[in-house]
Amino acid sequence: MIRPFPARDAWSASVLVLVLLASALRAQQLEPQLDATPAVLVPTADPVVGQVPGVDGSASPAAEYTATAASETESILRRLDALEQNAAKPAAEKDKEKKPADGWTDLSGEKWTVRLGGHVQMDYIQWPHADPPIPPSNYFEFRRLRLTADGTGYGVYDFRLQIDIEPESGDGVITPVVDVKDAYFSMNELPLVHRWRIGNFFVPFSLEQVTNDRFNVFLERSIPTQTVFAADREVGMAVYGVTEDQNATWTVGVFFDSVSESQKEKLGPHQGTRVSGRATWLPFYDEASKGRYLIHTGAGVLYTDDSDDIVRFRTRPQIHEGPFLIDSGPLAANTFTTGNIELATVMGPISVQSELFVSSVNMENGQTPTLYGAYVYASYFLTGENRVYERYGQHGAQFSGIVPFSNFFVVPGGCGPGAWELKARISYLGLKELDSGQYNDLTLGFNWYWTERTRIMFDYIHPVTSVDTPFGNTQSDILGMRFDFNW
Repeated sequence: MIRPFPARDAWSASVLVLVLLASALRAQQLEPQLDATPAVLVPTADPVVGQVPGVDGSASPAAEYTATAASETESILRRLDALEQNAAKPAAEKDKEKKPADGWTDLSGEKWTVRLGGHVQMDYIQWPHADPPIPPSNYFEFRRLRLTADGTGYGVYDFRLQIDIEPESGDGVITPVVDVKDAYFSMNELPLVHRWRIGNFFVPFSLEQVTNDRFNVFLERSIPTQTVFAADREVGMAVYGVTEDQNATWTVGVFFDSVSESQKEKLGPHQGTRVSGRATWLPFYDEASKGRYLIHTGAGVLYTDDSDDIVRFRTRPQIHEGPFLIDSGPLAANTFTTGNIELATVMGPISVQSELFVSSVNMENGQTPTLYGAYVYASYFLTGENRVYERYGQHGAQFSGIVPFSNFFVVPGGCGPGAWELKARISYLGLKELDSGQYNDLTLGFNWYWTERTRIMFDYIHPVTSVDTPFGNTQSDILGMRFDFNW
């Protein structure tokens, strides 16, 4: 009886085929000798299976062949039994057999893997209305023109280099420059801390700040986040930790204060220091849907010892160019400390995200004014998708990119809608204790995702400022549009 061969292991199947071919070749070699043997081989009581005595009492060639074939057949059947037993084992048991008893494998023989990418954003901004004396500033620009190389190696290392080749530096340099954005090296899976990183990267503070530019919901981050209370990318190092179930993360980092991204250096006796810490916890995460339903909480602290003892808090109306609608002016202060709390929830196609910031400034005149900022926004996918959450991503707990159920396409005989997201945001910044007023902002809009890497964004922005701000009590209307793609 011939056993059915289980098609579960292609490598084992190849070995068995080679065994059978070897048996066939051996049969061909013995064919001339088989012609001189009896047509029927009758086994005797000889203890060797299939051995038939010859004229001189020794085993005949045919009997030797029969014994060998029987032995190989038994070997084949044993292999089949082993394959069937192995296929029946749980995957976890198989993985355990492959790994050493201590749980790790030395991958020093592996090589680096490198991936190239890029990111392009084209913005067009219109001011349909602006109260005097605000100077409306319509413009088009390439908001981001970035080239990226990142990779992994030897099982535990990763690196990333990202440069921005837009002609205007974020540091105010007028001549064309190349800004260094991400430039870091990491070691992962360390005991206790899990990840150590050194280089230029996001200071771990604020959920909206550490979420990549490609994945933020609005054209720009909220009023109190970037350039106000949350630091951008800085040069330093940090350690990241995560629990085994990935429901909790923590990060601690120490950085220089404001190393120029365009000049790539900072000269002077006082370099300045930033120290940050961030912790997050998921009270609820739906494993079955991979985070389509979740609740995120977090808290952070950012301490800054300013490099030149001059502190300034100001921001534009959530666009990249244009007038600063609120501005504290230069302040003689040596340090300031900011704390924040994070809250976000995803309920299928609906998501809500919010942060509150409180900052205490140590002025050189002995005063310690307290500043406040906050935002809350919601989004809703008309096509049913949901915001994607990374429990332990590139910068810890953060949001990632949207994957449409169907890409946008139009071809003869068919079309796809892409993903449609409605959005609304309210944000606030209060500098009253600095006699610099307050700024409130309402933003409405939508995002149309053609693919997970291509989208069109539209924001209607309505800033409202108080009397103590640079332009006084004003209101404006701004329309912002962006075409965004990356690879």
